[in-house]
Amino acid sequence: MTAVLQPTAPPAPRLRRDRRRWAWGLGGLALLGWALAGSGLLSGPVLNPAGTGQVGRFLAAAVRPELGAEFLRVVAGSTLVTVAYAVLGAGLAVLIGALGAIPASRTTWGRRRSGWLLTRGGLALPRGLHEAVWGLLLVNVLGLDPWVGVLAIAVPYGAITAKVFADLLDEVPRGGYRALLAAGAGRGTATLYGLLPPAAGGLLSYSFYRLECAVRSAVVLGLIGAGGLGYQLALSFTSLRWEQVWTTVYALALLCLLADVAGRAVRRRVAAPRPGSRRDPLLTGAVLAVLALAGWAVGYLALSPAALVSARTREQVAYVASAAWPPATDGDLLAAVWSASVETVRMSVLAVAFATAGAVALAGLAARPRFPAGPGRRALGVLTRLGLLLLRAVPPPVWALVLLFVLLPGVLPGALALGVYTLGVLGRLVGEAVEEADRRPGEALRASGASPVGAGLYGSVPALAGPVLALALYRWEVVVRDTVFVGLLGAGGIGVLLSAATSSFDWPAVTTVLIAIVLLTVVVDLVGARARAALR
Repeated sequence: MTAVLQPTAPPAPRLRRDRRRWAWGLGGLALLGWALAGSGLLSGPVLNPAGTGQVGRFLAAAVRPELGAEFLRVVAGSTLVTVAYAVLGAGLAVLIGALGAIPASRTTWGRRRSGWLLTRGGLALPRGLHEAVWGLLLVNVLGLDPWVGVLAIAVPYGAITAKVFADLLDEVPRGGYRALLAAGAGRGTATLYGLLPPAAGGLLSYSFYRLECAVRSAVVLGLIGAGGLGYQLALSFTSLRWEQVWTTVYALALLCLLADVAGRAVRRRVAAPRPGSRRDPLLTGAVLAVLALAGWAVGYLALSPAALVSARTREQVAYVASAAWPPATDGDLLAAVWSASVETVRMSVLAVAFATAGAVALAGLAARPRFPAGPGRRALGVLTRLGLLLLRAVPPPVWALVLLFVLLPGVLPGALALGVYTLGVLGRLVGEAVEEADRRPGEALRASGASPVGAGLYGSVPALAGPVLALALYRWEVVVRDTVFVGLLGAGGIGVLLSAATSSFDWPAVTTVLIAIVLLTVVVDLVGARARAALR
């Protein structure tokens, strides 16, 4: 008899990815436990009851902001300064990103990895430093020139934009690019005509997202003296004029809301272009409006290119460069840098954990309802989204100063301040992820008789776990940079060392601290990227 060969079943897939996920999950919990242990929350008193009265006055002033005509004129002028910094900083960043994307793209280098690695490494320094750090350094070179606010946004955002633009170019189909190379075109020309056109939508969408971020960065720079709404907020806070503080906060929230709405409209139109129309009037109008604003901003800020190449600027650059090298290497400073770096990591971990927990708890309310909802549910959703907007409109140092009224100095006030601000950002992102998630599992459960809560819990939550954790890891990378900024204003972490070294003009120590900051952000970026890869 001839034996009949039965088809063998394929071998079971190895569970490497699941094991990696468990390993990263347990590692994350251990990191959170380590951060909690070092925060002082579990080992001693952290509250300062004497400050509760001041916080009460701060909260009570929210319903009676300053509405005097004179102060409103001041706020309006500060708003114009903030918009001018944001538009010019974001516009210059997009220009830098467009020029840097070609050498940063892996496609344009082909198999020559050394040039690509050097370019990517060169982008790590400018994007590794917070815009407030750049502002602090530029003030020592340019003085109080308005170029400080513009360049402090443009330099780090330009490096970030170049990296993102390069990634977008690497992801588009390469057929046209290869055809141009085969026809004898150079790599630059082939990139310009073969990769840029199919990537244009994503590039435009990200450019407007950068403009939204630049608005918040312009506010942040105001806290270190660059002018605008942030500067007015710092003045009102220092004098404890809470009514003026809330007027400025509401102006910030309105400005952020306008930027968010406009940016979202552009990104949605890019994602779903109008059929049968070669030129979209909304996108064309948005681009023309930004160009017009940029032209106005140059005149409003009275920017002079001569200030960048003046004799004084050249002398200051030469002095700082010669004074800052070699970096300081004494043992006491290195020990202080290590201790401050540990404190920075602890603050960032606690901030992201708090923000992620809050974003998950509010996700159902922050997302627009998928199913018909009553007026109460819709009103609650609007209030939740407005609350998240207020949280992210106020810069983290302001939250830190408020929390220091009721919390003893240490890791915890800075961590909670960053957590409150990050909750505003992450709550919006998680809400959008809920809105864009696949609705079919939940609809199937609803059709079988499940309640809306049950349908969401079992139909949507499993699919959202990965994206939410990926968003949290991405925000962790951003929070580490924000932690440095919080430290610049005295809330702890490595930023405190940078502020002290800069104030005393100890340039070798400044270089050492800056190197530590860049290394810290690079390590966190790499850890976050590996963790996100394990979650895919």
